[in-house]
Amino acid sequence: MAGTENLGWKRLVNAFKFSMQGLKATYRGEEAFRQEVAVLLLAVPLALWLGETAVEISLLIGSVLLVLVVELLNSAVEAVVDRFGGEIHELSGRAKDMGSAAVLLISINAAMVWLLILFS
Repeated sequence: MAGTENLGWKRLVNAFKFSMQGLKATYRGEEAFRQEVAVLLLAVPLALWLGETAVEISLLIGSVLLVLVVELLNSAVEAVVDRFGGEIHELSGRAKDMGSAAVLLISINAAMVWLLILFS
């Protein structure tokens, strides 16, 4: 039993380490991610100040966090596409465009959440 628990904890520690490596790599390599982190750093105190309820604060902060999540996934798609093919290919371009579209849509969602909460 003890070995299984250690394996579980070791897995969690390793997963956390890999996640931090992913965040660091994205922060270093992606200008858009750095800009979105800056927005988050501004949004959190603003949400705490402007949100009137815990739900509003959660929605304001969560909507910006979702932008970061989708940006991470978009960056992962771009890295895989770039890794497996240096040549121009329609499907590679389509995959990158779809990831970019996902970031656009979640950014629109975040803007809508902020506008609806702050102006209603």
